[in-house]
Amino acid sequence: MIKGANAFVPTVPLRIAVRAGLDVSALLLTETGRVRGDGDIVFHGAPVHPSGAVRMLGEENGTAWLEAGLTAVEEEIVRVLVVGSTESGALRDVDGPSVEAFAPDGTSVVRYEVTEAGGETAMVLAELYRRAGGWKFRAVGQGYVNGLAGLVADHGVDVADEAPVPSPSPVPFQPPAPVPVAPVAPVAPVPFQVPAPTVTAPQPVPGTVAPEWSFGAVFEPYTQTGRDNDVITVDGLPPGPVVVELAIRGDGYTGLWPLTRFNKEGDTLVNSTEEDFQGRLLAHVPGNGLLRLQLKAEGPWQLRVLPLASARRLTEEQLESRGPDVLLHTGGTADLALHYRGDDNLIVNLYELAGHDDPTTLPRDENVVNEIGKRRETVPLPEGPLIVHMEMADGPWRARLKRVQPYSGPRNGDGLANVTDIRSAQSGRSWWGRR
Repeated sequence: MIKGANAFVPTVPLRIAVRAGLDVSALLLTETGRVRGDGDIVFHGAPVHPSGAVRMLGEENGTAWLEAGLTAVEEEIVRVLVVGSTESGALRDVDGPSVEAFAPDGTSVVRYEVTEAGGETAMVLAELYRRAGGWKFRAVGQGYVNGLAGLVADHGVDVADEAPVPSPSPVPFQPPAPVPVAPVAPVAPVPFQVPAPTVTAPQPVPGTVAPEWSFGAVFEPYTQTGRDNDVITVDGLPPGPVVVELAIRGDGYTGLWPLTRFNKEGDTLVNSTEEDFQGRLLAHVPGNGLLRLQLKAEGPWQLRVLPLASARRLTEEQLESRGPDVLLHTGGTADLALHYRGDDNLIVNLYELAGHDDPTTLPRDENVVNEIGKRRETVPLPEGPLIVHMEMADGPWRARLKRVQPYSGPRNGDGLANVTDIRSAQSGRSWWGRR
């Protein structure tokens, strides 16, 4: 599961593993998005919620365990947050943090690997929330640079009154006793559940891939959260193409447009009625470095502006996700195999960067897929560097490369002159200052 993705889970007592030695806590929230009081915080100092629905089970070999008995959660509670934090250092220094939920019989239900941690010291890793008479799990990955105190304060805890904040001291591990399986409440059917994708950077094979992606400037990612309709303004960005990542919790209409210097809507980036919309869009920062976006949404949202180099790269390993996305191809000629399981438009465009040496602009795009409904497509790709823009994809999809040919080597003016490093983009090296 990738950040922002969600899936129904069975309404049973789930055991939740948080790995990589993080200090773990849980917050039980009402419809207002806030706790009712200190009792709605489960942590080392208060390991069991008064209702008994959520409890700490202990820690073993760097894995902390929680239990969330979904059948016992009080009706007033609509969300259960799973929180991870560090005692010292940033989350980007933690090796392989992840959260995984298991059914009582030990079957893994969902798993989320955190891949975009930065300088934060606390993070909402995931949440369980009510939907259509059942429960869903969402991979959240929302970090807080002001730490655990800032996170709990955002959810109604008065830190000044010394409300309990989870202690880093580990709880001795106690193997949980078997839990009787309660009758499973009916939930809305899931026509296609996306398995957890592998999002680790591909390992280069000599002679088959281009150098590290180096088109466009690297800058510190910008994050903004809000609710419902808004205008987002980001100043001081380097001119050129960027990735805009948007995640919305709600079932209404979602629209996103760049605003021109005359405050008029530009070309549509998002036009979707998808529930709990998520996706990555390709946007362009004008020469003045000011990106303005008009958002129409119903519900809470998070928007991030990322450098192009932070986009995931296509490999022969299967990549699974949902919604629009921006993907990179750096190898030789190949065939792109797509399996789309949505009911609406699938639109895919290519931007071939060979011979394009201006990182502030993009060449003319080539439309290679424009279909409606479930599809299996195979698209021939030219040699990289190449942007594969899934402009519209309201639904889950799978993508992988086939018949990848050796990379023939850099050519003059192939878009690689502005040398940067994808690892710098992923770690958030600052390129601009104002936000």
